[in-house]
Formats: sequence, C-alpha cells, structure tokens
Amino acid sequence: MHSSASGWGNGLLGVIIFSGSLPATRVAVGGFSALFLTSARAVIAALIGALVLAVLRQARPQRRDLASLTIVAVGVVVGFPLLTALALQHVTSARSIVFIGLLPLSTAIFGVLRGGERPQPLFWLFAVLGSATVAGFALSGDGSASLEGDLLMAASIVLCGLGYAEGAALSRRLGGWQVISWALLLALPLMLALAILTWPPTWSGIGVPAWIGLAYVSVFSMFVGFIFWYRGLAIGGIARVGQLQQLQPFFGLALAGLLLGEPVAWSMIVATALVVVCVFFARRFA
Repeated sequence: MHSSASGWGNGLLGVIIFSGSLPATRVAVGGFSALFLTSARAVIAALIGALVLAVLRQARPQRRDLASLTIVAVGVVVGFPLLTALALQHVTSARSIVFIGLLPLSTAIFGVLRGGERPQPLFWLFAVLGSATVAGFALSGDGSASLEGDLLMAASIVLCGLGYAEGAALSRRLGGWQVISWALLLALPLMLALAILTWPPTWSGIGVPAWIGLAYVSVFSMFVGFIFWYRGLAIGGIARVGQLQQLQPFFGLALAGLLLGEPVAWSMIVATALVVVCVFFARRFA
C-alpha cells in the first residue's frame, strides 16, 4: 500500500511539472526556432544530469542498458520535444490537447509491450473513456485543424509513450533520475551539434518570456519532472500510474489561464471531474 501511494504521489508531481511544458514551449517558440529550442533544452539538462551523476559518483550503465537508453533518448529527449515544438507552430493549444489526452493510452500500450504489464480488461475500458473525455473536451473548442500539425502531434505521442514506458522499466534497475541523466548524455553530442547549427543569428530580439520558457523546459520539463515521473511509474506500475497523464491537459490549461491569460471555460471543470473518475477506476482495475 505504501509503495502504491508513493508511486502515485511521485507520478502526480511529475504530471504537475510536465503540465507547464506546453505553455512554456508556446512562449519559447516565440523567440527561438523549434530546432534550437529542442537542442538547447537537451544540452542544458544534460549538463545538469552530468553534474549530478559526477557529484553522486554513479556507476556507468551496463552495455545491455544502452539499447533501452537509446529508446528513451529518441522518445523523450529528441522526439517529443521536437515534434511538439514543430506542431505548436501549426495547431492551437486546444487542438494539441486532443493528442496529449491520448498519452496515457500510448504509455499503457507500451507498458504492456515493453514492461511486461498485464492490466485487467476493465482498466482498458476506463483508460479509453478517460482519453475520449479529453479528446471530446478539446474538440468542443475552436476546432482549428492542420494535417501537418496533427501528424506531428500523433507521432510525438507514440514516441513519448514509448520513451515513458521504456524509461520506467529501466528505472527499476538504474533509478529514475539516473535513467534520464544517462539518456540525456547519450543524446548530448547530437543535440550540441544541432544547437550550434541552429544558433540564433542575434539575441537582441528575444524577449524575457522566451528565456523563461527555455529555462522551464530545460530544468523542469527535461530533468526534474522525470525524477518524479520515472520513479512513480517504476514503483506504482507503468499502466496504472500512467493514467495520471489524463489530468495533464487540464493542469496545463489552468496554468495557461493563470500565467498566459487564456480563458478557462466551465466545460474544463466538468471534463476534469470526469477524468478524475476514470483515473480512479483505472487505478482500481490496473
């Protein structure tokens, strides 16, 4: 019981931190290109990870772990940040919520394929209902659409779900913060080269909000959030704790309303309540 509560507590903290990622990314792409933002956040986070690994004198991962770390790097260090940054140049935040709401289902599927988990049939029922609730809420908004943006978001959800599940399974051996730190270091040469190639020609036109957005996605979205998230998934179960991601779009909209001045409709409150019910029952039958 204690392990389950710890898993859900860590997972919830991770989701709250990740909820600021899309608002911060929307602000940051106003000053930086999508490619530079993706590479810069990874480089900054990798330097933090390297420092922590060195200070705490962590042993290097074994050779058998390199394939899993590569999957994590492709999924959450490169793939999801880059594809969402590109997608947010074509679709609205409300549109992107459709796909973020499908992330728990993607994570659960890869938890079965890569983590060896076997949830009960009723779990899948409430997981799908929760995802459908999020999708229905988003589609009830402005309905703006872009084929390119939609495809980019769909691809980002597949890669992110894979990275989450693979990282959680690996965290059972290496530890949560160690997994994201080593994955960041593995991707560092590529991300550093990309940052240099996409280096802004001038810094004068980049406003303070863009810098704050870059700082948030680098420190919190790319490193601190994963400490809690991978720990929560490893302790409480990938499929089970992964359902907490259904709350992420609503936390994100709340932050967007408070920090960016975006309107928050009453339908958000209703949809949030329905999602909470789905998360409760998904946890019970996982």
